[in-house]
Parts: sequence; C-alpha cells; structure tokens
Amino acid sequence: MRRGERSDSIRRTHAQRLAARDGYFAPESVIRRMGNSPLTPFLGGGPAVLLQVAHPLVAIGVVRHSDYERDLWQRLGRTLRALYLITYGTKEEADRAGEAVQAVHAHVHGTTDVQLGRFPPGTPYSASDPDLMLWVHATLVQASLDVYQRFVAALSRAEQEAYYREMALVARLFGTPAFVIPRSLAEFRDYFSTQIASDTISVTAPAREVAQVILRASLPTPMRVLVPAHRLATAGLLPPRLRAEYGLHWGALRALALPFAARSVRLTTTPLLVAASRLAPVPARLAA
Repeated sequence: MRRGERSDSIRRTHAQRLAARDGYFAPESVIRRMGNSPLTPFLGGGPAVLLQVAHPLVAIGVVRHSDYERDLWQRLGRTLRALYLITYGTKEEADRAGEAVQAVHAHVHGTTDVQLGRFPPGTPYSASDPDLMLWVHATLVQASLDVYQRFVAALSRAEQEAYYREMALVARLFGTPAFVIPRSLAEFRDYFSTQIASDTISVTAPAREVAQVILRASLPTPMRVLVPAHRLATAGLLPPRLRAEYGLHWGALRALALPFAARSVRLTTTPLLVAASRLAPVPARLAA
C-alpha cells in the first residue's frame, strides 16, 4: 500500500469501513455483523478473559508479564483495536495488527515456580505455545457466539460455521498455527467441552487475582453505566464449575437480571456507536 492509500485508510469512518472490500472480510461476513454489535465486546470480554486465565499457564503469563492491575483497560483497548483492524481494516492493517500481537507474545515465556492446578513447579509456559494460543482463541469464539445469540440474534447453523471459519483466519493472523485449530465448528465444540471437563482448566490463585481486577476495577467514566451488566455477564456466562471455582455467586434473581442488563447496554451504547460511525474523516494533518 502506498503512503497516500495508507493515509486514506486511516481516515476512514467506521461506516466506510463497514462497506469496504479491501480487507480479509466482506461487508456481508458474519464476523463483521457480530463485531458491529456493542454487546459482543462489552458483555463477552469479561467471561472470555476469565475463561482464558482458567488455564493456569495462561494465568501465570498474564500475571508475570503485564501490569494488569494498573493497565487493565489499556490492555483491553489494545486487544480490541487489533481485533477491530483485522475485522474492518485493510489487509495491510490487519497484517500489521497481527504482527504487533505476535511481537508482544514473543516476550511472554518462563517457568512456573509453584504448583498451579495439575502443572508442577518448573513447567515451561509461552504465549507462543500453540496449545495456549488455541485456548485463548477458543475463549473468544465461545464468548462471542454465546453473547450474540443470547442477547442479539440467533444465528443459523451455516452462519455459525461461517463465523467459526472467519475466526480461524483471525487466529492465524495472531500467529496460531493452522494445524492446532479444529477444522469445523463441531470439532471446536468437542475440543471446548473436553477442555472444560478436564483438569487442565482449573482456577488457580493467579487467575483469581485477574478476576478480582476485572470484577472490581472501575470502568472509565463514560462506561460506568455498564458496570452492572459487565459484572453480571462475567459471572453468568461462565461454565458453572468455573464460576464456583472463582467464588462467584449466581442465582435465579441474577439470571433474570442479566437479559435486562444486556438490554440496557444496547440502549446506552448503540446511539453513541451510530453517531461515531457517521463522523467525518479525520483531517489528514491529524491522521499522519
């Protein structure tokens, strides 16, 4: 991409990106439709992270190699920015976003020094480990499908399959080797349920540290109205075993409250996103 073309892509509004066909995904793709709903990131982000760190080796990597207690929302913002560029950006933007994530992962590695679940002291871990990369990818797929179909709209079997294939491409752009990614949605479901039932997935002390930050940290001021929905979804969308291991309370009243909280997120955020999508392109002098 030449410099002028890159500048044009930077200045695109979200509405222009929705219509663009110079990225990896077409305007009619399921991944773009799902990503365009505010509920997908706002309600799916919390349970996805708690699922991720329920793998002890993912959890220790997060705790040791990030300032998650002070940088939680900045880290989340960077992750969402990378996902956004892969979904709605040009192919060059998507490639650069994937490469940036891989560069960060290259520095996350070490060995455990205490027993973590079934993993003894001295177990090596790496953010570039294909098995750990697959688990992190799986949590994003699972949480996104769960949130969208519960609170936005049902997807046909063909649409779910299409989304799964599209997310497999996202995983590869993030560096996940193709050979570890289940070939179909059915195989993915088998993989995910097997992992959840296994002793590999186990909530450990590092995971609980991350969970406390996610559940108790203050959201940025413009987003504080979303706190109740965020906390309800984070607990309610976890598998029951993991919810219990995290010590999160759940019951009939909270289950009834969750759909209403999700509706409040939609009513609060949708007008803001629609307005933002129609903003004029950023002037060239600010986009440079």
